[in-house]
Amino acid sequence: MKIAFFDCFSGISGDMCLGALVDAGVPLDELEKELRKLPVGGFYVKAKKVRRCGISATKVDVMLEADSRHGSKKARRWDDIRDIIRKSSLSSGTKEKTERIFGTLFRAEAKVHGEPLKKVHLHELAAVDCLADVCGTVAGLELLGIEKVYASPVNLGSGSVRTEHGILPVPAPATAEILRNIPVYSSGEPFELATPTGAAILKSLSCGFGEMPLMVADRIGTGAGGRETKDRPNVLRVLTGKMHKTPGGKMVTVIETNIDDMNPQVYENLIGRLFEEGALDVFMTQVIMKKMRPGVKVTVLCERVKRDALMTLMLRETTSIGVRWCEASRMTMEREMRKVRTEYGEVRVKVSGLEGAYMKVMPEYEDCRKLAKKNGVPLLDVIEEAKRVAGGTIKK
Repeated sequence: MKIAFFDCFSGISGDMCLGALVDAGVPLDELEKELRKLPVGGFYVKAKKVRRCGISATKVDVMLEADSRHGSKKARRWDDIRDIIRKSSLSSGTKEKTERIFGTLFRAEAKVHGEPLKKVHLHELAAVDCLADVCGTVAGLELLGIEKVYASPVNLGSGSVRTEHGILPVPAPATAEILRNIPVYSSGEPFELATPTGAAILKSLSCGFGEMPLMVADRIGTGAGGRETKDRPNVLRVLTGKMHKTPGGKMVTVIETNIDDMNPQVYENLIGRLFEEGALDVFMTQVIMKKMRPGVKVTVLCERVKRDALMTLMLRETTSIGVRWCEASRMTMEREMRKVRTEYGEVRVKVSGLEGAYMKVMPEYEDCRKLAKKNGVPLLDVIEEAKRVAGGTIKK
């Protein structure tokens, strides 16, 4: 799987995203070709090499043509932006992601200003700039063949920022709303580092926030922000590459907590929520705790980027006041689902293989259970029949 990791150590904005992707190898002419698919004219993109605290980076700007700069000042509302996206000739995937990002942005603006979604607007020039940033970022990721996006915690900056609504604190209210439930921090720079557009891009595209996942990077792009800072390069770094498997397996995070004072009925809800939030596996072990109290050890396996979210969930959904975690190697077989037709009906089977030399077949329990009830036969008979038809456990 090809992934991209957004390293937001100096925040994120729309133009920084574009700059990082162009720097990572997205051809500018290909990017412009995608942007021309929007039914909006009067702009073009321009890229140049700059230095930020001695670091070379690419700065991409959306340039407005002279006629557009002095043209219509009509506000662009959510319905207008959505119509532009849907009427474009962009790919269906780019349309869906672009609309999702703008939906995140407009809903946040509506909430912080206390207005109905339909009344929130971007003025004409800002709307064009934002469309180019968002659509260009989504198209750029598609051009690089990125399947999943991950991100670091977001550096917000501090101080205040001047907006059309006046001087507002950093993070701007819309940025703070968008990044709710996402790990953020401030390194103390006295200005805005994360913009609402950049925040909306991350919130809508990233499938995990935290440390960099185990990956083999093949490209590194550095996108410059507009401000030159003294102590920290004002850049966004994007690393692209493939998820890495360690020899003999891959790394997973193991999270554990011991509980001896919770209603057992709560565990069912906990396990369901953990799987919903991305746990790879969840299991419980009976243990004897201090003062010989019987207890339960809850163990969760997950990808590293899901660690913080799952630990927080465990603390919120149980009586535990602390959890522990460690990294572990895991070896797994490649697996896929197939269907076989038995005398009792169709059954899904999980086929697992090891280096093309060994294969295991395991019928899905729920399928077998339903067929056993429907046909009035023992469950074991259905399971054995499914194994027989599928070939059972065989050597290739």
